[in-house]
Amino acid sequence: MAIRARLFDRLFPILHVLGMIIGVFGLSMLLPLIISEWSDDAAQRAYDEAVLVTLGSGVLLWLLGRYWKRELKARDGILLVVLTWLLTPLFAALPLMLFLPDLSFTDAYFETMSGLTTTGATVLAGLDKLPASINIWRGQLHWLGGLGVIVLVVAVLPLLGVGGRQLYKAETPGPMKDDKLTPRMAETAKGLWKVYIQLTVILIALYWLFGMTASDALMHAFSVMGLGGFSSHDASFGFFHSLPLEVITEIFALLAGLNFAMHFMALRGRTLAPYLHDPEIRWFFAYVLGSCLMLGILLWARGIYLDFPSALRDASFSVISMATTLGLSTADFGAWPFFAGLWLLFLCSFSTSAGSTGGGIKMLRAVLLYKQVYRELQHLIHPHAQINIRLGEQMVPDRVIYAVLVFFFVYVSSIVSLSFLLSFTGLDVLTAFSAIVACINNTGPGLGQVGPSTTYAVLTDFQTWVCTFAMVLGRLELFTFLVVLTPAFWRK
Repeated sequence: MAIRARLFDRLFPILHVLGMIIGVFGLSMLLPLIISEWSDDAAQRAYDEAVLVTLGSGVLLWLLGRYWKRELKARDGILLVVLTWLLTPLFAALPLMLFLPDLSFTDAYFETMSGLTTTGATVLAGLDKLPASINIWRGQLHWLGGLGVIVLVVAVLPLLGVGGRQLYKAETPGPMKDDKLTPRMAETAKGLWKVYIQLTVILIALYWLFGMTASDALMHAFSVMGLGGFSSHDASFGFFHSLPLEVITEIFALLAGLNFAMHFMALRGRTLAPYLHDPEIRWFFAYVLGSCLMLGILLWARGIYLDFPSALRDASFSVISMATTLGLSTADFGAWPFFAGLWLLFLCSFSTSAGSTGGGIKMLRAVLLYKQVYRELQHLIHPHAQINIRLGEQMVPDRVIYAVLVFFFVYVSSIVSLSFLLSFTGLDVLTAFSAIVACINNTGPGLGQVGPSTTYAVLTDFQTWVCTFAMVLGRLELFTFLVVLTPAFWRK
């Protein structure tokens, strides 16, 4: 009875908020529904039923929890975030399962979890033949997941009275989550979404001006700004064979890979100063642009490409796409020298900035790890010296350094454990390792059987669920998800 009471006390107060979130998510299906009705692409019924089920479920949860309404505590916020990321892919899968009756629940949930976590790993083939509304829905999942469904709800429903700060801190990526851009959390979320929407609109216009159809422009803009990787073509971005479109994609992928707080402050103050003082930017561009040049030279020297400009073109797109965890491709880097593929997986693990829509451990954590290693080396030379770690002009507290070290340990342990689990099921080591790295970093394409020229449909159901777990684990930055699994979380 005591366990049941604690469960009800923890769960029911968040049900009305969860219902509102699912309701808002159901309303987001109206865009592909309108597109389906306008183009008469035979998917209208699937969206009609999906919208009704999603909105109905949201209303039901809201009614169940409305008498338990109270200010959310930190643990309530964490549980709400986890449940949101587990349940919204379930409702997102409804249009796919209703329109594609041969698609299993496992594959449909994997596809939509991949969309919302902005991973971009797909089990679908024949994308060119799918209705535009289905592909746009897949891309829209990236866009919604890019800054997070929770942040969206805090932005559009500022009168929830449910502890917006707890939701925002649980949802947003990065090791230093206490900083606010504006005094109120709802205003912070609105500011971030304003920048996000503005960049998306500009990207849609540029794609359309340079030759994409309206549906392709919309779908790929959603994918790029969310740093997802879903495409409406089996050949991914290589379908277009357009240098201007590739350059536009690279520029906006780099923008999406930077801290959106910097974009917000730069636009609000009409100054480049926030970028100049951001401690991550110089490292981000040094690794990404340096890797473009290095792999371009490697591919040219190995004879993969006959001329350096062609090698640099494909190398640059692949490096920027993988480093930002976008995951779109113009070439099969799985057929390149083995070092190139491994280097791309290495880049996707840390390159993006904290506060971006990308995955991985974030450049900020990588910089702090490097500085901590350097401090330990200095302590060996000067054992009694007081050496502080700084990011720009800001001194980093030791508690942040310890948190980063623990995060990195759990991150590596998760990759190793899940890779062993996939290998135990009979998957070859390269495919198992690269699939977990690609999923936990929310990147998409890996190596071996899950390379950029293939899909994740080759995996068994169990292997697919392992990769699904890795996606949500990485999107919620490990601890937000893992803490819910601990007994201490459910104690008073």
